[in-house]
Amino acid sequence: MKSLALGLALFCVLLSSAAQIAMKRGMSAPGSGDLGSTYGQALSSPMVWLGLVLYGLSAVLWLWVLSRLDVSVAYPLVSLGFVVTMAAGVLWLGEPFSWLRVGGCTLIVIGVSLLAVDA
Repeated sequence: MKSLALGLALFCVLLSSAAQIAMKRGMSAPGSGDLGSTYGQALSSPMVWLGLVLYGLSAVLWLWVLSRLDVSVAYPLVSLGFVVTMAAGVLWLGEPFSWLRVGGCTLIVIGVSLLAVDA
């Protein structure tokens, strides 16, 4: 049961990262920059709505994860979302690659690995 919960936790991380990418895609069109037009663009973008649905699904599934795992084990896995989202931003959104970002993500992975060993 614990491995199922860990797998679902990782799936939640992927859903959350996918939500970020979808919302970024939905908000990438140039706007006038004022608050009203920004939110108007968000409310009319199918990609933003997809991102919100993915976030919602992730949150609902995360409740099940929290009912099965110690929060001290589950929550550090959320930080893997930074790694996945950064990689997706570079690969799918054309965001700049940086070795400093890779170094930061490596530190995150090391930290999560150390916590997992102790679990």
